[in-house]
Amino acid sequence: MKQYLDLVKEVLENGIEKKDRTGTGTISVFGVQKKYDLREGFPMVTTKKVRFDAILRELLWFLRGATNIYDDLTQYTPIWNPWADEDGELGPVYGYQWRKWEKFSWNEEKKCYEKGHIDQIKNAIDLIKNKPYSRRIIVNAWNVADIDKMALPPCHMFFQFNVVKGRLDLQMYQRSADIALGVPYNIASYSTLLKMVAQECNLEPGIFVHTIGDAHIYSNHIEGLKKQLKRKPHKLPKLKIAKKPFEQLDFDDFELIGYQHDDFIKFKIAV
Repeated sequence: MKQYLDLVKEVLENGIEKKDRTGTGTISVFGVQKKYDLREGFPMVTTKKVRFDAILRELLWFLRGATNIYDDLTQYTPIWNPWADEDGELGPVYGYQWRKWEKFSWNEEKKCYEKGHIDQIKNAIDLIKNKPYSRRIIVNAWNVADIDKMALPPCHMFFQFNVVKGRLDLQMYQRSADIALGVPYNIASYSTLLKMVAQECNLEPGIFVHTIGDAHIYSNHIEGLKKQLKRKPHKLPKLKIAKKPFEQLDFDDFELIGYQHDDFIKFKIAV
């Protein structure tokens, strides 16, 4: 995962000190992009241990449209706990926007507007299968009308698929990226999603393009990342997914093969 280590190095060397919402303090670079070719292996960070089980549980939780931390898939994934209310609710976050974007349509007979929902994931897959040349294969989590209802506004807010010569690529725009904690998860999560959709559409999983707005390192993460930069990357693992329809895939249908990694590095989360 040389690309990830290059990103860490870039922010450490060129980052500008900035205040932030959490009060922790960061160094930050605005506007970076890294590309990960899944044909070369599955892009898991290997210079520290990253929990693929937690990444997968969260992704499947998103794909179900879930918004509550007490959902069964999150029992081993406490990532969202600090933001949930006393009932475990987070508001209309990622999964809700992906699968249940609200729309209002006029009912002429009743003379009123009725609320419905748009399944952006289903629509994206349908476009890939039926109009692969489209430049509109987009999923958007940044619903301006719902931002104030969300416990945490989307960081990875927008992604687009592209079909070229039998290959499926995915580009994601992330407005805010925690380099130490969040980015290794983001890379693996969207690469998993890319493989899932490619398999559903009988395409080869290609390149995950990660475009970041504010790429930052929290001040209390700097020493840990410097330690990580001294480590040598291992060979990339492979991700095997059971041959099942997209909507039927469950946790046990995924197998990460050959994941070699260095020791875990503890980074404190900034809330």
